[in-house]
Amino acid sequence: MCVDEIEEMTSLEIYNTVWPHDDVTIDVVHTFKESAVDYVDYLVRDGGDIVGSGVGAILGNRAHRCISLIAVLPAKRNRGAGAALYKALSAWARERGAREMEARVADGDAESLSFARHRDFIEERRQVSRVLNLVGMSPFNVNPPDGIEIVTWALRPDLARGMYMVDVETRTDIPGSRDVIAEPFDEWIEHFMKRRTDSPEATFIALAEGEVVGFAKLSLTAPASAGNSMTAVKRTWRGRGIAGALKETEINWALLNGYAELRTSNEERNVPINRLNERLGYQPRETTIYLVGPLLSDAQLQG
Repeated sequence: MCVDEIEEMTSLEIYNTVWPHDDVTIDVVHTFKESAVDYVDYLVRDGGDIVGSGVGAILGNRAHRCISLIAVLPAKRNRGAGAALYKALSAWARERGAREMEARVADGDAESLSFARHRDFIEERRQVSRVLNLVGMSPFNVNPPDGIEIVTWALRPDLARGMYMVDVETRTDIPGSRDVIAEPFDEWIEHFMKRRTDSPEATFIALAEGEVVGFAKLSLTAPASAGNSMTAVKRTWRGRGIAGALKETEINWALLNGYAELRTSNEERNVPINRLNERLGYQPRETTIYLVGPLLSDAQLQG
């Protein structure tokens, strides 16, 4: 188990080696921790060398599931490291009342996919990563729909509960998220809105006669790169251009503040947001397969 900053950085280096197209910073790691109700990070050794890492997290909106990130260096696979991490994470998750595990593999990584399917994991969803290159890009002339005003959360901190109600309504609309439940407001604020990569200045709210009808927020993950963390519009207000105006506002803010790129990831069946990102210039990159499967049983853990 990681217990200090050096081991934490080692775990991060292994992840970025295995997932070079999705490299993350230590701030992203800490933000993920801050999103979770409980979190663990294991390292596995082979002959004294650290060859893999396994992260487990329990989120408040899916407490029955352990989110796992298992990464084993390619040259060190097929020696039991992945199986050892799966076993350790299963034991950890069972102790916390989880009933299943989520894992992810890169589309095209046949070896990792076989490892998961051999353990009865089944595909739940696919996420398509996209990147918008901001270098040399001109700002948008943002024209919100008639009757819609866009403000920042920094300007209107009183609108937090309105954003929460939008999130509660829309979260389960995302394909593969039907079993997501709403955390209580105070926990939602802690786990989703006030992490170290969140910013009220980079959180944008769509208002209609004072009612919050949508919002979008950036995750400030690196000095030159930010992520689209969330774009949500109430169901009865969709199809009017609100999401587009919110995302154009995000892009303009990123340009003004010197960012070189924006990253996003969306479920491939989420046609409206994928079409919008394409229109705005986001270019597709890798596809990630998310699978859900069983934890090892008590008998298997003892064996």
